[in-house]
Amino acid sequence: MTEPHRDEPLSLADFSGHVVLVGAGQMGGAMMRGWLKHGLAPQRMAISDPRPPANIQAVIDAHGIACNPTDPKPAGVLILAVKPQIADDVMPLVKQFVGPDTVVVSVMAGKTIQRIEQVFGAGTAVVRTIPNTPAAVGRGITGAAASANVTPAQRQAVERLLAAVGRVEWLAREDWIDIVTAVSGSGPAYVFLLAETLARAGASAGLPADLAARLARATVEGAAELMHLSPEVEPATLRQNVTSPNGTTYAALQVLTGPHGIDQPFVEAVAAAAKRSRELAG
Repeated sequence: MTEPHRDEPLSLADFSGHVVLVGAGQMGGAMMRGWLKHGLAPQRMAISDPRPPANIQAVIDAHGIACNPTDPKPAGVLILAVKPQIADDVMPLVKQFVGPDTVVVSVMAGKTIQRIEQVFGAGTAVVRTIPNTPAAVGRGITGAAASANVTPAQRQAVERLLAAVGRVEWLAREDWIDIVTAVSGSGPAYVFLLAETLARAGASAGLPADLAARLARATVEGAAELMHLSPEVEPATLRQNVTSPNGTTYAALQVLTGPHGIDQPFVEAVAAAAKRSRELAG
């Protein structure tokens, strides 16, 4: 089972470990900015990336963060945020950051705990995660699975770092990662597709395309914010609250929940994404 998300304010000002981030691309950069926002001291982190994007390099320089240190030492937390296609080449190059007390955190799709242990050693503490792109604005959600070698203190440290970009859900089984990938990892694309489809439907019904697009986008944004600000209210209840008996919304939902509605396509879509995630993991 997952552990409940904790909603107390996050502060990393008292974080005492040393964090090494391997890969300063979109996700790595979002994490670095999140750590700084929540008070992690710049001297507590280092970046390993041969060519950080210009905007990330500017943040590194502005805060005096060590980048590609020439005298690498074992980290308390090593976060691997590189693309899975280059992971097998990169991981051996950063073994010098891993010591007996290091926890390795994977932010890479398709790389199992077993594969990471093959590179860094069978006794290595490993946390495998799958965040999603809203992490870039601090509203992500990350599924995390820990190996048996991860200590409670390491787990707490990892959770605090991951929480800098959104919520964290701990998974009892590593193979749930594939389903989490299909639901929340790929999920933002489904929501963006909803906005696209709603806009096209509005235009098809007779609205100017640009007006339909603005209405659709604002509606998705507003509905998501309403759900965010109503954490104790189930989505089904929010849906029911806007659905008057035999009204316009009711008429639309009869189509969306009918025999040719969206339920089965979503079931099939998540299953397809989870299957592909398993394939990528080998």
